[in-house]
Amino acid sequence: MKELLKRSWPDVLVVLSFLLLSFLYFATPILDGLVLGGHDTVAGMGQGQEQAAFYEATGERTRWTNSIFSGMPTYQIAPTYGPTETLGWVGRIVGLFTTGPLSYLFLYLFGFYLLMRAFRFRPLLSAFGATAWAFSTYFLIIIAAGHIWKVNTLAFIPPTIAGLVLAYRGKYLWGLIVTGLFTALQVLSNHIQMTYYFLFPMLFIVVAYGIDALRQRQWGHWAKATAAVVVGGLLGALINLPNLYHTWEYSKESMRGKGELTTKAQPTDGKAATGGLERDYITQWSYGVDETLTLLMPDFKGGGSQSIMDREGVEDLEGYDDFYQHASQLQQATGGSYLPGMSQYWGDQPMTVGPVYVGAIIVFLAVLALFIVGGPMKWALLAATLLSFAFAWGKNTMPLTDFFIDHLPMYAKFRTVSSALVVAEFTLPLLAILGLSRVLSDPEGVWKERRNRIGAGISLALTAGVCFLFALAPSLANLMSSQDLQMFDQMQNLGMPADFLTGYRSAIATMHAAILSTTAWRSFALITVAAALLLLYVRKPKLLPAWSVVIVLLVLTLGDLWNVNRRYLNDDNFSDPNERLEGFAETPADKTILSDKALDYRVLNLTQGNPFNESTNQTAFRHKSIGGYHAAKLHRYQDLIDRYLIAECNAAHRGIESAQKAVMADSLHFAARGIHDEASMMAEVSKAYADQAQTPILNMLNARWFILSEGKIAMRNPAANGNAWFVDRLRFVPNADAEIAALKGLDTKTAAVADVRFKAQLDGSPLGTGSVQLTHYAPNELHYTAQTDKGGVLVLSEIYYPGWTATIDGRPVEIGRVNYVLRALRIPAGRHELRLEFRPTSVATTDAIAYAALALLALALAFALWRTWQQARISKN
Repeated sequence: MKELLKRSWPDVLVVLSFLLLSFLYFATPILDGLVLGGHDTVAGMGQGQEQAAFYEATGERTRWTNSIFSGMPTYQIAPTYGPTETLGWVGRIVGLFTTGPLSYLFLYLFGFYLLMRAFRFRPLLSAFGATAWAFSTYFLIIIAAGHIWKVNTLAFIPPTIAGLVLAYRGKYLWGLIVTGLFTALQVLSNHIQMTYYFLFPMLFIVVAYGIDALRQRQWGHWAKATAAVVVGGLLGALINLPNLYHTWEYSKESMRGKGELTTKAQPTDGKAATGGLERDYITQWSYGVDETLTLLMPDFKGGGSQSIMDREGVEDLEGYDDFYQHASQLQQATGGSYLPGMSQYWGDQPMTVGPVYVGAIIVFLAVLALFIVGGPMKWALLAATLLSFAFAWGKNTMPLTDFFIDHLPMYAKFRTVSSALVVAEFTLPLLAILGLSRVLSDPEGVWKERRNRIGAGISLALTAGVCFLFALAPSLANLMSSQDLQMFDQMQNLGMPADFLTGYRSAIATMHAAILSTTAWRSFALITVAAALLLLYVRKPKLLPAWSVVIVLLVLTLGDLWNVNRRYLNDDNFSDPNERLEGFAETPADKTILSDKALDYRVLNLTQGNPFNESTNQTAFRHKSIGGYHAAKLHRYQDLIDRYLIAECNAAHRGIESAQKAVMADSLHFAARGIHDEASMMAEVSKAYADQAQTPILNMLNARWFILSEGKIAMRNPAANGNAWFVDRLRFVPNADAEIAALKGLDTKTAAVADVRFKAQLDGSPLGTGSVQLTHYAPNELHYTAQTDKGGVLVLSEIYYPGWTATIDGRPVEIGRVNYVLRALRIPAGRHELRLEFRPTSVATTDAIAYAALALLALALAFALWRTWQQARISKN
């Protein structure tokens, strides 16, 4: 034990320093009790509120929620299962029970440190690599944005690869365990896109070890290590089988899967194609080819999309006075709120919070490693880096991207391809440490080899030289965004004076050139200092101890990255916990709607622009929303949005405005009747709207309430169809195209259309009328009482999804689908009790398999610890 403690104290010291560093970055908000905001965090609160409240009230996890898009599974909202809850405790232990942003930064540091130690780098050098990885800007930017699933996935990727490295070092059992554990934690974090991207560097690393094995004729060792990694990976995946299976199952029905329609409407939200998302949607956020230089110079494209007026020291920039004068004149003339040059960012993406910057010193060391490090590992890391560039460039290298979409499995399932640069943020620090380790371990040998000296010169030219070039001549770069150029073209077409536009454009370019020159000089200075330090060390190795070189480089890199990161993740990103709920504060419209004690109805928020891209999910926080925000909504619902719902929302707007005008025109009549209060007036507007409502699709979704006037007013929709109704006409059509087309002009209150595939479930009984009442509501269970003299087809205002089951008077019946998205049942004559439930049996099955895999991994760990203890005891004796 004493020997173990003696060997471990440097690692313990490093881990404690990581805790301190993480605390220092977030010290003020932690001490002040503030919490992180972020778009995704807030949106998640909205869409997850119903299921959270249901769990708190019943202790049951619902797999269905009606809070967004008229109902959808919770598989990609809050995927919680028994085995993963157990695994979550393991994750908390790995994170030393830290929470919030502190835990995210600590896990970044700790995970990469484990990888560095698996490569057998010394603790201090490993800490340097971990710091470079953890403080790469994108990783802190996604913390600020609240992309917590992505954060956790990325944090657990380096230790997963550490397991791979251990296996190929001959530690097969520990390699299996570490790979299995962190694969499980990584997949648990539920960001498959990040996991997918990192499969490529892992594959390249395995190939690199294979080449080494071929050279050394150690195929047996390579095969054992590969088997250990595969088994560990499979165990990690099986532990997450409930989540993986249901994600896969859901993907077939979601936008990430292939849709059934062969005739497409013009997409409003990027729909599926080629078995995945539309190409434009996939590549909407593509990193510019020249923008990749932000890895070396953070402000190569200006930074983030924040206002240029918020930039520190903006008044001192060359060209600012000219810019401000032109912008002010244009604003006064046009009243425009957004003008050319107002964004700090001038790159190819629609917008960005900030650049992907790994540190100038890290890029220099990584390039240097390509010249002075031997073996296939550097080529594996270089290949992964270049592939990540190719992925991230997206629409800017469309022939290559088309190839990926058409031929690379699963590539078309993911959007925001610029995020593939996370791979470069992994490979560059790893290459940098490989290069620095080579210099520190054999300084004289490195300097003696002529090719190394030439390589060092080329590395300086490719990094410091490029920075120097842009520092002196920033105009060599593209200094204007395509959006700004389009705005100038529009202004020219509107007849604005050419000399004014030329002066305005010149002022923007001058200001951008000053920003680019400054960031280039900054990176040039950092690389020059690092290069001078290394040159001094290789020429005079006895003058400087190796550890001092590492500390200087670590401090320079940390200071560099810390300074850039504080622009995008700082104390301003935090707020009082109560403030985060202010966006969900109850409005007058909410109060009106919540006074409606009906068990189940839906709400359409017409104050949020596009209600189907309601980024905060504010409506879903208190109501069952027709709209909402989710990146993977049901494909059929998206089809309905594209074909009908957007148009019907506009029709509802027009209808309400017309009704309001009609009511106001008759205001004297209302005054005579004593109607003065707003509620009574809105009741009259509601009646007037019912006479002209042209929204049969919204009505069949039971859109009972409209939110108007920025949440100040709620209007009842008397035309809503209700929870369920009998139809007297049912038409079968041959396919999805015919079904969605048949909705046009359909009276959804009396008629329905169904795909012929559901004929067995819905045909064969007379179509009669009747009454139905919803008697019990839970997100995953609905009870109805139905009465019909002849029997007939009952349409429910609930979204159809495989896995829902139904019984009539306790006898199972099959659910049909009508009107493209709704559930329907064939009801016999008489009075009946109906029950619909969503408790998929697949959850219990996959849970059992996951528990078995978790037990196997625990047994392997117990055996490895026992064997280590036995070996230590034998060695001591």
